[in-house]
Amino acid sequence: MHNVNNIETESQETGRWRNFNSWIKRNFNYECYLNFLTGCYSCKLEAEQRKKSRRPLCCCSLLEILFYPWLLTALYLSVLLVFVWVESSNEYNGFDWVVFLGTGVWFFWSLVLLSLFGILAAYTSLLLVLGFLLCWEGKELYLHWYHKILILIVISMCLFFFWLLCTYWKDRWLTIGLSLQVYAPYLHLSSISVMVLLSWPVAFYLIHLEGEARIRRYKITSNERKRNKRCNMLTKLRALQVAVGLPFFLILLCLYVMPFGNYSPCIQEKDKLGPKPSFFGHRGAPMLGPENTMMSFEKAVEHGAFGLESDVHISYDRVPFLMHDLSLRRTTNIKEVLPNASLRHPSLFNWDFLSTLNAGKWFSHSQIVWLPGFDRKYVRSTAPGFQHVGRLFTIERLTKENISRINVDYKRLFYNGLREYKAANININIYIVNEPWLFSLAWCSRIQSVTTDNIQVLNQINHPYFFMTPSFYMFMWILLDVVSAIFIFAVFYFHWWRESQSEKILKGISSYTETPSVSLQKENTENEAALNIMESPETLTKSVGELPGSQSVNPEPVQETTQPLMP
Repeated sequence: MHNVNNIETESQETGRWRNFNSWIKRNFNYECYLNFLTGCYSCKLEAEQRKKSRRPLCCCSLLEILFYPWLLTALYLSVLLVFVWVESSNEYNGFDWVVFLGTGVWFFWSLVLLSLFGILAAYTSLLLVLGFLLCWEGKELYLHWYHKILILIVISMCLFFFWLLCTYWKDRWLTIGLSLQVYAPYLHLSSISVMVLLSWPVAFYLIHLEGEARIRRYKITSNERKRNKRCNMLTKLRALQVAVGLPFFLILLCLYVMPFGNYSPCIQEKDKLGPKPSFFGHRGAPMLGPENTMMSFEKAVEHGAFGLESDVHISYDRVPFLMHDLSLRRTTNIKEVLPNASLRHPSLFNWDFLSTLNAGKWFSHSQIVWLPGFDRKYVRSTAPGFQHVGRLFTIERLTKENISRINVDYKRLFYNGLREYKAANININIYIVNEPWLFSLAWCSRIQSVTTDNIQVLNQINHPYFFMTPSFYMFMWILLDVVSAIFIFAVFYFHWWRESQSEKILKGISSYTETPSVSLQKENTENEAALNIMESPETLTKSVGELPGSQSVNPEPVQETTQPLMP
């Protein structure tokens, strides 16, 4: 029995948990590590010292299991919200302007929301990682009710912002579609790499469940009384394997065949790439100078602007001036001069007063002006040299009015890339393009010009970002698929091999603990027989004389010997 205890102790020391925790035990205080995990997840100062089962099937109570989908929902919504808002970065300036119209305070509200959404995603991700580490250590999960309330608040906030986007900013989803056209090949390749990393815990859990199922089938043959109960447990184990493994392999399969349904304008041959789009300075260069001022226009021209975009208002005394907003609060100091009149429309002031406001020196002899369609005939008759730019009219109307250039919101690229207008040799200008990825998409889509606030950055781009040839993308796709499949197979094989080694040790221990009991019984029987034989000579003589058919023999006295008889 002493040898049995030694083998059991040695098997426990060489079990699966020591292999994974050895690095932590060598470099950290293990108890402090557990206390840290438990304190962050369960808000408990000390981790409960419970005996850790060798093969835990579930590491939390039924209540925790029911609440866990809410944590996953909060993580999914927060990450999706961060992704949507990051991809909407091209519209941050417009969003800040819309909020300014409602609040009267100019601030970078877009960056505030970006920080808020990032905090929500980081918080839910941290809780998920802490729960995974506690499960890894075999500890029972208990999420504190503080965290549960915060998770419900996170879900409510995410749903509220999604409702705002779907109600008041529906075209944001078109921006997401355009960004996926650019990032989809790289997201595809990165997702396969992520699946390779996820294969380690998935393989560990699936093979763990398979080993548990094998051991339970082994025990069924030795204990028939609990067959039904253990068969039900085997069914649950198989259900867990399907619930974990099937989504993983389906997602992996979809990633392997995704390029067949993927379209990106940035995947084309180099000789088919169009020329670099020209630039229209949106109110000049508002990132380098006050918008709608000479300084802003000059900065735009210095950075290679092909044209200038501005907005025109007419003063009360019929003098045109450049202004975009419906009030003078954002771009002038009217709140300091006439605070009670800061909300009035700019056209209600005389030019003599407007010229005294501090908005930067202004003057421009050639303006691009925004005019309603019914004034187009008047402009043609007054200034026949002006080049007219239309909206997204029909091709027949553009041809009839002799308009060869249109100004379009960039989100119109989402539908069909404006192919019919390109086929009709109509030049296309899209607005407002501030992000390099969107400018690269316009370049790859053969757009002639863009209107931008960020001309100083976009002018430095000499080649579209995220551009690759179809042959290179095909090579990377096939190479990464093959390499990832080999790695995933190796990970599953490694976990299967380690699980088989653990099963051999456990079966060896169980067979050894049963064998000594049988050998001890046999040894006891032999000892009893030996004791019956090793009786006194008188008893042996008596028993021989009583045998049937035997003759009475007088026993002779025993001679003394020099050495005592050995027992």
